[in-house]
Amino acid sequence: MKKITMFHINECRYCDFARKAITELREENQEYNKVEIEMINENEHPEIIENYDYWSVPSLFIGKEKIFEAALFMPYETVRDGVRLAFDKALES
Repeated sequence: MKKITMFHINECRYCDFARKAITELREENQEYNKVEIEMINENEHPEIIENYDYWSVPSLFIGKEKIFEAALFMPYETVRDGVRLAFDKALES
């Protein structure tokens, strides 16, 4: 099982979408509770984010592979699908 790294900032609508999706998906699928998610606030850790390639938050990575990156005007359902994809990839052997 792999760890998900999620880059976020406070007071970001799309980051709130991702956090809500994490909670909902973990309630729906207990396997997702086994996946560790490292939450990194990009404003607090610029030394970490310089090693990753993304433009917007939330961005979800497994290792250095970007699995999902939000974009402006993205609906909640799309963010949720991106979070689900990250969970599924993290559970792959």
